[in-house]
Parts: sequence; structure tokens; C-alpha cells
Amino acid sequence: MPLKTAQQYEESLRRLKLKVYLLGERIDNPVDHPIIRPSMNSVKMTYALAEDPLHEDLMTAKSHLTGKKVNRFCHLHQSADDLIRKVKMQRLLGQKTGACFQRCVGMDAINAVDSVTFEMDRKLGTDYHQRFAKFLLMMQEEDLTVDGAMTDPKGDRGLPPCRQEDPDMYVRVVEKQDKGIVVRGAKAHQTGALNSHWVLVMPTIAMGSDDADYAVSFACPADAEGISYIYGRQSCDTRKLEGGTMDVGNARFGGHEALMVFDNVFVPWEDVFMCGEHAFSGLLVERFAGYHRQSYGGCKVGVGDVLIGAAALAADFNGAAKASHIKDKLIEMTHLNETLYACGIACSAEGSRTESGTYLINLLLANVCKQNVTRFPYEIARLAEDIAGGIMVTMPSERDLSHPEIGDVIRKYLRGPAGISAEHRMRIMRLIENITLGTAAVGYRTESMHGAGSPQAQRIMISRQGNLDHKKQLAKELAGIA
Repeated sequence: MPLKTAQQYEESLRRLKLKVYLLGERIDNPVDHPIIRPSMNSVKMTYALAEDPLHEDLMTAKSHLTGKKVNRFCHLHQSADDLIRKVKMQRLLGQKTGACFQRCVGMDAINAVDSVTFEMDRKLGTDYHQRFAKFLLMMQEEDLTVDGAMTDPKGDRGLPPCRQEDPDMYVRVVEKQDKGIVVRGAKAHQTGALNSHWVLVMPTIAMGSDDADYAVSFACPADAEGISYIYGRQSCDTRKLEGGTMDVGNARFGGHEALMVFDNVFVPWEDVFMCGEHAFSGLLVERFAGYHRQSYGGCKVGVGDVLIGAAALAADFNGAAKASHIKDKLIEMTHLNETLYACGIACSAEGSRTESGTYLINLLLANVCKQNVTRFPYEIARLAEDIAGGIMVTMPSERDLSHPEIGDVIRKYLRGPAGISAEHRMRIMRLIENITLGTAAVGYRTESMHGAGSPQAQRIMISRQGNLDHKKQLAKELAGIA
């Protein structure tokens, strides 16, 4: 069954026995919890669109392993065209959900692990790539959502893993057994962790020889013995417990992050893809980061499309759409958003084949893409808030609107131009609030800054990939300097 239906995906999550904590309580049923479920709906959309013939071209691909049609989130990029389609798919899903749809990290992880294990085996004589290929085949055949896990808590960032006061600040191998390894530690900011079937763990930084125990990559079921999840708090998240739809802004869709804890988790050797090969840890980090920085040229653009549309509606509902400065702000928002998309497409079109056959994006352009993402969504959000006006954050609640005494007062004073009801005006304001300040801001505003590495990480890569010596030589030749 290479393709799951959306309903089959939801049913598969119900069979997981996850250990989840949210707001200080153990959660037995994450799927139906009102705070968590909107994020599940976002992932569910990745399955629903794959069933739709209208979007089949973007949402599915032909497996290089079996020749079968698979969900693109389970696919290894076999051409620059595959890389381009990935970005277009992510924009589409951002438009459909207005939130983070959470499968990108796993897709980027499998593509990075594939090429690195191939090159590692060629140099060291290991068999990691063969193990990974078996895992990938299972992922494709069962249409699994896999959570890519890279970011460690890090503790004292001025010290390497082996010198931390608490050695568990980075995920590490604490024991090697005949049948597998035992790992301990935690992964932070885990996007969509509770909506995933399996976890694919990678090192978070380049390791030295003293850090060999931390140079580990493996896969394990999301509900493996010893794994627990502490759900991340989001702004305005308890509004989802109130039972309404308006004050949430986007009641159907959302994203989530969690702290994933590994408490002496056993991993069989067949699911281990790196164990002590520290010299390859940096390459794995670099390639995963490159793929994930490419992703932001799609997903953030799709959500940006929604935000621009919401801002334009807010202008209509405020009776200000004809003002020249409003038109100019909408043009600027569009310009910034399409610039991000152009970077995502460019780094994909300039992609090249790795030794394993999987295609890698142009790393320089991918890092330029993400560097722009650390800035432009903030400006897009600022302009949306400017257009919306202060009522976005001062208006009454949905309960007030439905109150028998004051509801009519609100409908009188918060209505827009002729034909625009107070309810519709309030709903679009709440959507803008959700994307710029509320729960969706995790997947749009703040994640644009820190997701796939904070801004300095991209600047370091731009410095490495920028080939300054070549540019100096070009200048020397034209200036006549021997």
C-alpha cells in the first residue's frame, strides 16, 4: 500500500502508544485533543492532496526503488525537477493549511541520510546505506510520516558535547550491544513529533574524535520504549479549549513542536545509520540543513500567500482598499514573498547529482533562501498588522459576539462597509492575528528566524560557499593585476 488515504493516516496514529505530556498532564489520546488535533489535520492534508488527481503531479512521485507511485514526502529526489516540484508542493500545502504541515523535516532527513551513508560506506566499508535503503522501502510501502530529529538542547553552547557538565545535552550512545545500541538524550523543537510514525535521528553539529559517541544516526518507532514527548507551548493555544472557531483564527489547521526525550532507548543495528563515524557528522548536518533551508522557499511562501490575501481582505473590510499606501504595501508584501519563492526555485534548479544518485540543491542558494526567510516574513507580518489596524488585537471575543445583550452592540460598531458583517471582519482579523502572533506564528514568524538553523548558521555557509577567491581573481584579471 504505497499511498495511505487521509483517513487511514488518522487511524494509524490512533494505534500508536505515545507517552505525551501537555500543560502538566499526561495525554492518553493526542489525536483528538483540541490543542493537538489541528496540527494532525495539517499532516492529514498531505495525504488528502495526494489522493486528488488535480494535485497528483506535485504530491506524488515514482519510487526509484520499486517504480511504484509514492507520496513525495517519502521520495528521494532523482532530478532537479524533483527538487522544483518539492518547493511547489510545499507552497501548495502552505496555501491549503495556512500552517506548518510537518512532513518536510523527515523528507529532508531521508535525502540527506541517503547520500551521506552511501559515501560513508564507500570510504569506510560499512553497510549503513543498505540498512537505510531497507528503512526507506518500509517508509514508502507504508506511506509513513517520519519526524527528522536533529536539534539537541546543547546545554553550554561554548562547549563540545563531550565536555558538557551533563553528558545528555546531546543524544549519545551509552551502550553497544550485540543486537543494537542504547541511546540517551533529547531532541528539541521537534516539528510534528506526535503526528509521526517513526523518528529519524541525526547529529546536530560536526563532531570531533572525542565526540564519537554523539556521532549517531538511527531510526526508531515514535512510540518506542523509553521515548516521551513534552508538548511545546504556543501563544493563544488555550483558545482551542474554548469550543469556538473565530478566536482561534485558523480552527482547522496548525502545527506543533515538542521536546523528545530518549531515556535509554534500544535501537537494533539494522536501524542504525551512523555510530561513531564523526568525520561524516558535519556532512550530514550540512546536507540536511541545505535541504531544509530550501524547504522554506516553499512552505513559508504558501503561508505568506494566505497572509497577503487576509491583509487584502482586511483592507476591503476596513473600507481602505483604494488608498494608494495600502495598495503599495500589498505590492511590497507580494514582492517579498515571491522573492523567497524565487530563491527556493533557484537553488532547486541549480541542484546536482550526488554519488548515490540523489539530487542535492545548490547549497549557496539554499542558504541565501533561508537568510532571506529570516527577514522577509517579519516585514510581511508587519505590513499585514499595519493594514489590519489595532482592532486586530483589541476586539471582543466570539463569546461576546454571541452574547444576548452585547452581541448586537458589537455587530453595530465593528461592522465594515455596506455588506461586510462584524463577524466576517472579526474572522479575518483573527486569522491575521493567528499567523502573525498566535499559534501559527510558531510555523511562520518565529520559525522563519530559527528553523533550519538561526541566521548566523546560514551566514557561515554563505561564507564557505561564496568562493571569494574566485571573485578576487575575476577582479584581478579585469584590473590588469598579474
